[in-house]
Amino acid sequence: MRVSKQLAWFAICVLAFGLCASASQNKFGVADTRTIELVAPTWVGDTLLPSGDYKVVHTMEGQDHIMVFSQLNTHKPAEARVKCQLVNLAKKADQDQLFFTTNPAHQRVLHVLVFHGDSAQHVF
Repeated sequence: MRVSKQLAWFAICVLAFGLCASASQNKFGVADTRTIELVAPTWVGDTLLPSGDYKVVHTMEGQDHIMVFSQLNTHKPAEARVKCQLVNLAKKADQDQLFFTTNPAHQRVLHVLVFHGDSAQHVF
């Protein structure tokens, strides 16, 4: 009797762990929440974000993929919302990557965001 209770608890723990692991990525092959550091002021969509650490949330609004950037560790956090397009990668990303362009004023503009372990990149 005691062995079956231990086995039942073990099965419950394995199931719970599996649910937590599968919740880390959504059906699009990207994590719902990540963090990044912007080392210089950067345009994200139509918002100029100051340098700092950001929580990045991937969400859906109807059929649109939206990335929400919320500044961390500050009293008045900056926030940006930008529509993105997911582009499949040939394999899961080995590392986080941020790709920038520059605008006519020579300011950084976030163009592509790739997170370690995701199977798609975010293109803005």
